[in-house]
Order: sequence, then C-alpha cells, then structure tokens
Amino acid sequence: MSNNPWQRALSQLQKTLELTDTHPDLHHRLKEPDNVVEVNVPVTMDSGETKTFRGYRVQHNNMRGPYKGGLRFHPQVDLDEAKALAFWMTMKNAVIGVPFGGGKGGIEVDPKELSGGELERLTRNFARELAHVIGPEKDVPAPDVGSTAQMMHWIADEYSKHVGEDAPAVVTGKPVEHGGSEGRTEATGYGGGYALEAILVKLGKETGTVAIQGFGNVGLYFAHYAASRGFKIVALSDSKGGIYAPEGIDVSAAETYKKGTGTLLGCAGTDISNEEILALPVDILVPAALENAITKENASHVQAKVILELANGPTTIEADDVLKERGIVVIPDILANAGGVAVSYFEWEQNRAGERWAKDDVLARLKEKMEMAAAKVWNESIEKNITLRDAAYVVALRSLGEVKQG
Repeated sequence: MSNNPWQRALSQLQKTLELTDTHPDLHHRLKEPDNVVEVNVPVTMDSGETKTFRGYRVQHNNMRGPYKGGLRFHPQVDLDEAKALAFWMTMKNAVIGVPFGGGKGGIEVDPKELSGGELERLTRNFARELAHVIGPEKDVPAPDVGSTAQMMHWIADEYSKHVGEDAPAVVTGKPVEHGGSEGRTEATGYGGGYALEAILVKLGKETGTVAIQGFGNVGLYFAHYAASRGFKIVALSDSKGGIYAPEGIDVSAAETYKKGTGTLLGCAGTDISNEEILALPVDILVPAALENAITKENASHVQAKVILELANGPTTIEADDVLKERGIVVIPDILANAGGVAVSYFEWEQNRAGERWAKDDVLARLKEKMEMAAAKVWNESIEKNITLRDAAYVVALRSLGEVKQG
C-alpha cells in the first residue's frame, strides 16, 4: 500500500463503508472532493518586480455545513495531501459534532523568504482570488503550516471589503483583538489531553509516562496540560532532535530553553533522535509533528501501550496493522486532534452572534465535546470489536449518512 495520503484516505473510507450500512451514494459523495479551486496570485515585490504564486482550495464535502480547514503557506504544496487533509477534516468535524464539512488549501511559497509587506500583499491578493468561493456560510478557512493569526485577520479584512460589510466569521484562528477566540492557541493540545484522559478511564488507567514527538504549538500545550494532570513527560523532540530524561522533564524549562537556543538538544537528560523517541519504554507515545512517523519498519519497536495521534496521519496503514496485532491502543488523529476545529467552531459562533466567551468557558465546552466524542468512539469500538480508528470513521460516516438520508 502506497503512503500517498489521498490513497490512504480512500482505503480507510472503503474499509469503513464495509463496517457500516450507510447508503452507497455516500461513497460517491466522499471519494472525490466537491471542488478543487486553483488560482494564480500576482504580487508586487519590494523590488518592484511582479511575481506570480500558485494557490488552491480543496473543498471536500459540505453535507454537514460550510467547508472548514486550514490554508498552508509552504513551498511544497501537494494536491493529494491537500485532498487527504480536506477529507480528514470532513471526518473530524463529523466525529467531534460540529456543523462543518472539510476543506484545505494553501499557496506555494516559503513565507520566510518574503518581507512583512510582501507577505501581507500576497495574503490579501490570495483572499481576493478566493473571495468568490469562501464565506461564513460557504467555506471558512483557518491557519495551517506557515500561516498565522495575523494572516487570517488580513483575509477577513479583505473579504469584508469584497462583500461590503464586516464579516469576521469568514475565517477562524484570528487574533483575539480581531475576533479570535480565547483558548484557540491551546485548543488542539488541550483537546488531545481531554481525549486521552477519557480513553484512559475506559482502559482502567489514569496517568503514566509520556514521550512527545513534536514540540510546536500542539505538542507544547499538550505537554503543559498533561504535566498539570500528573503525567510524567520523559521525552520531547523537535525537528532537530530530542531529549530523554526518565526522571521527568520540566516542560516550562524546556520551552524557555528552546526559545533561547532554537533546539531542545542539550536541555536535559540524554539527546536522542526523532526515530529513537518512538521506541522509548513509556506508557503513552504522542506523535505531534510528522506525517508517516510510525511505519511498518518501526512499529514493532514501539513500547508504549497507548498512542495519541496529535499529528495528522502519523501512522501508516501497514503500521496500524502491526500495532493492532501487538495490542497497542491508538487514539486516532480525527478524534485526538479535533480540539482545534472545535474551538474554531466556537470562534465562528461567537463572531456570528457578536459575542466573546471567557477562556474558562471555551475550554469547558471543549472538554465536554472531546469527552462526548471519545465516548461515542469507544462505545462503537466495543460494540463492533474494532479499533478506535475504525470506530471513529464509523461514527463519522454514520453522522454523514444521517444528514444524507434525512
């Protein structure tokens, strides 16, 4: 089986259809995106020359509501990856129970190579090119790899000019002072923590030792939450490598060290590689960065009893089979990292109602949503004697099927 992400998504879709009694038409609605929009975005550079950048928006499915998903600014834009990520957003939104469909998009650019002015002009021009296909009730983008809250504000501002009225709900992930939601920064990491605790209760476990591959926003906030709940963080890694300290790592100290040096290496304990962190003797392994991190080749070396997928697509299909045979519980990405889109939904609701909710209220609502979704997935897995991943997709397809039929 190829690890092309779109082929993997289609394989999971076919497998799940065989586990459910949903209408065959649903397969046809989900096996291809509704729309793929490609645009050319001209930008006047600081030098005075004009450069043209290629942008796109994949709108996978809107049966449950407006398309929803991030815009990435990255030089290696891959359409198959975008189609897979849009599909996963459709599934994720159905699992977590928010009224959105799935979308994804981006632009072929290395944002680090642009000045602040060039990046703003590119973002605003991209927003104008997409203005006819996005909207608060049509398609609601968000930040992704290489994009920021400030860029979402530029998009909202440009779209508002296009439609002639203030329309903050056209995007989520904005700065709080421009209509963003309190708690959005922590949402994916904290949501992963809520899902983990809910599943551990079902397994008759409480806390344990944790290794986290990925120390960006998601891994960082998950680490802070887990440490506050009594879990012992014994390993952390970023793109340059990681650290392992069986006696435990002070997450705040590691965060400060990385901010100062640009790396975790040398912070505490023993330096290790991103590959080595996957094989450590821990209770819980958290892939929070890389796609295809756990493969057929290394799955047999995993010693963790539970894997919490905070990255998108961190486990290959072949690795999934190995982990299942070994009795390792995998809390799948479409459940584990759904906290981000749940709070994006809360932001959208606040914008549409002209409200602003306190952070404690946002996080309490997030915890309730994650626990309800985890319970549904767990119950489905027990009833059908299937993995949590298969159960999550069954829950999602059933939710989509109910919309289709009713």
